[in-house]
Amino acid sequence: MHPDQRFITCLQQNDSRGIAEIYRLYASKISRMIRYNSGDEADAADIMQEALVDIYRMSADGRFVLTCPFEAFLVTICKRKWLNVLKKRASSPVTKSIDDGFNFDKDDEAEAGRHAEQLEREHTVMQLLANMGDRCREIIQACMGKEHQEQVAERLGLTYAYLRKKKSECMGKLGQLVKKHPLFKRN
Repeated sequence: MHPDQRFITCLQQNDSRGIAEIYRLYASKISRMIRYNSGDEADAADIMQEALVDIYRMSADGRFVLTCPFEAFLVTICKRKWLNVLKKRASSPVTKSIDDGFNFDKDDEAEAGRHAEQLEREHTVMQLLANMGDRCREIIQACMGKEHQEQVAERLGLTYAYLRKKKSECMGKLGQLVKKHPLFKRN
C-alpha cells in the first residue's frame, strides 16, 4: 500500500478537507495539461471531477489498494479521459505532449497506467450493465453485494432456483456484450 492511500480514504469518506487537499495539490497540474492540449479551465475541472468520481467508485467497496503515487494515478486517469474527449472531438489536434510537466518514475507510471486501465474496464462493464434490461441489471447488481443469494432471491420476490438460472443467463448476456466491446477486443 502506498502512503498516498490516504487520498483514497478521503474520497471514500467524503472528507472535505482531504478532497480540498487533492484539489490544492493537483488541480493546477491537471488544468495545465488540459489547457496545453486544446482544452480550457472548464474542461479541466470536468475531467478532474470525473476522474475523482471514478476513483471513488473504484474504491467504494474498500478493497482498492493504491500501489503508486496518487498524483501519477490521477494524472494517468485524467490523461486517458482527456484523450478520449479529444478523439470524440476529432477536430482538435493535440498541440503539445500531454506528458509535459510531469515526471514520474517509470514503474509508478506503469502502475498508474494499469490502475487506470482497470478503472476504464470496470467503468465500461458497468455501462454495459446499465444498458441491459431492467430485470437483468437488477439481478446482477443485487448479486454483486455481500448478501447471500438466498436473501437476494427473497428480496426480489424470486425463488432461489429461478434467481440462479436468471443470473446465469444475464451474466452470459453481459459476457457477450463485454467480448464485443472494442476495449476488450484489443487484449
